[in-house]
Amino acid sequence: MPWVVLLGSAVLEAVWASALAASEGLSRPFPAVVFLVAGTVSMIGLAHAVRSIPIGTAYAVWTGLGAALTVAWAMTTGAEGFSVAKVLLLTGIVGSVIGLKLVGEERHAW
Repeated sequence: MPWVVLLGSAVLEAVWASALAASEGLSRPFPAVVFLVAGTVSMIGLAHAVRSIPIGTAYAVWTGLGAALTVAWAMTTGAEGFSVAKVLLLTGIVGSVIGLKLVGEERHAW
């Protein structure tokens, strides 16, 4: 379940990042509210996930997937140019996230 919450939080990271851009410096009310709500819920989800997933892994997954989804959305909507190189690099990010999940959740006591 923590991984599902983390993935949902990564999606919400893309939502808040896209809403931030759409808010034009928080000057447009609706995108600004979406930014604040999605950002808050995304952070709460990340906080929940790190109870079970090591912070380094969780943060890498959260930021990596959030960034990849943000760029993918921007390319889909035309807000950012599309290129094969971008798609390949985004695929690398997603592949790295999958790799982090497959490596496991080993914790070490300090």
